[in-house]
Amino acid sequence: MKLITIILVIFVAIEHYYFLILEMFLWTKPRTIKAFGIKNKAFADETKVLAANQGLYNGFPASGLIFSLITKDSSIAVFFLACIVIAGIYGAYSTKKMKLFYIQAVPAMATLITIILN
Repeated sequence: MKLITIILVIFVAIEHYYFLILEMFLWTKPRTIKAFGIKNKAFADETKVLAANQGLYNGFPASGLIFSLITKDSSIAVFFLACIVIAGIYGAYSTKKMKLFYIQAVPAMATLITIILN
């Protein structure tokens, strides 16, 4: 993998580890409530277990991307990046929040493009 691809893979992985932290450990904090557009603290408290599960699932593609760097296998990165793109598209569609598309899917798409072009 070229340096730009490695940097982008690391960025996408860090981004998803950050989502993991927000959703698993900081879901009921004011900053997270604001970032995710959660109705209120009571709703955040009610959905804390669901968010933690969702956060855990964000850790899997992040770990897969790191594994692809360790093994120097771009096909592994392609798989996890494709999963992230699909999740970002579906998330934006299902929540009607285009912000999710730009934050999640676009960086993964850019990374995929760098892999395909190499």
